[in-house]
Amino acid sequence: MRASRLTHALDSGALSLPEGPVLAVGPRAGEDLSGLPPERVVAVQGFRPDHDALATRGLRVVPGLSDAPPAAAAVVFLPRSRDLARAWIAGAAARVAPGGPVAVDGQKTDGIDSLLTELRRHVALGEPVVRAHGKLAVFPAGPLPAEWNDAPRQVEGGWITRPGVFSADGPDPGSQLLAAALPPRLKGRGVDLGAGWGYLSHAALQREGVAALDLVEAEVAALECARLNVTDPRAAFHWADATRFRAARLADWVVMNPPFHAGRAADPALGAAFLTNAARILAPDGALWLVANRHLPYAAPLAALFRQVEEAGGDGTFRVLRCTRPAPQPGGRR
Repeated sequence: MRASRLTHALDSGALSLPEGPVLAVGPRAGEDLSGLPPERVVAVQGFRPDHDALATRGLRVVPGLSDAPPAAAAVVFLPRSRDLARAWIAGAAARVAPGGPVAVDGQKTDGIDSLLTELRRHVALGEPVVRAHGKLAVFPAGPLPAEWNDAPRQVEGGWITRPGVFSADGPDPGSQLLAAALPPRLKGRGVDLGAGWGYLSHAALQREGVAALDLVEAEVAALECARLNVTDPRAAFHWADATRFRAARLADWVVMNPPFHAGRAADPALGAAFLTNAARILAPDGALWLVANRHLPYAAPLAALFRQVEEAGGDGTFRVLRCTRPAPQPGGRR
């Protein structure tokens, strides 16, 4: 869908690419970038699985716009978050030579119509290419409002977050329930799978007996916030896919509030992959502390992965589970 708009914009002259690097901001793993010259493309992608998949295709990939070189043009693939969309557009415009083309592409379901209406108040926006339930429009690079940035910001409670990270306005209810349910003592080495901006890790490190904690997060912007929120020297930070992470040694405990959406679509298999890896990286006497929406179908995978599963807290929406005696998993060390 995006590819047809991008190709039409290039073929029709709505988007013309000067000589020099072309930024592709926010493409996902399977994004069709065939309309762009591959030898000149610099993909900007901070989500580790997508970053690695794009790199496997032979593209040059950087985790953030601050890592990208000055460019001749940019194509911004609209994300779900409006704040993040603004930040990507402003960041791309700042990296592109003044007057160079910046294209913004998105589906109607991503809010492209309202975003272009807002953008039109600040730039000379070209006539949009309308195809496949979405739009692509081009404007000349130049300054955008100062508040259109993705700089870390402090929210209630003193936490540091950034646009587009999960629960950017403060701790989410599920994580708060899990933090409250953790026991007074957590011995040994722990792992926070999908650590986000660090709320659960901060709570775990307040417990007695913690020797070390690995924070594992696939979204680089969230991990950068976690470094600011969790300053304990026992913490180590890993930009990694939480479903594939391996620690140097087996963990005594794992905490997590796993995601269950891939884009806009619910994907319980994603959460199940988190559960599988938790069982894989736990010591035989280790424990998983998990919070999840009650409606999610985790009973069957948990029964296969752990010999004991007990409810340790929650409310009408979420349940907190303590899972022990992990079954041996392929790729695990037992």
